[in-house]
Amino acid sequence: MPHRLLFVYNAAGGRLVGLKDMFHKILSPSTYPCSLCAITYGATSMRPEWKEFIEKLPMPVGFLHRDEFVRDYPQWRAHPLPAAFAASETGALTPLIEAPEMDAADLNGLMSLVRARL
Repeated sequence: MPHRLLFVYNAAGGRLVGLKDMFHKILSPSTYPCSLCAITYGATSMRPEWKEFIEKLPMPVGFLHRDEFVRDYPQWRAHPLPAAFAASETGALTPLIEAPEMDAADLNGLMSLVRARL
């Protein structure tokens, strides 16, 4: 079992970018590049069922935006996002859910993938 789960958004961090992304997600959801954001967040906040799900997982869960991920894990720069990774106690990452799976999932499907892979 992983020491920690790490979800990585295919979106940059920051307030201004977040506002821009919020409007993009609302106005043109089919062209929004981050399926993880789209299925786990409503217009302004994390979906309650997702929040409850991650709080009940048996390990800590972290979230990074694309720019934060590349800064912290430059060796993963070319990895397609969004994605979820299992982190070992040493901090080494192993892909847990890949971008195509994330893109194809709805919220229930994502939660099922997480449960199945743990």
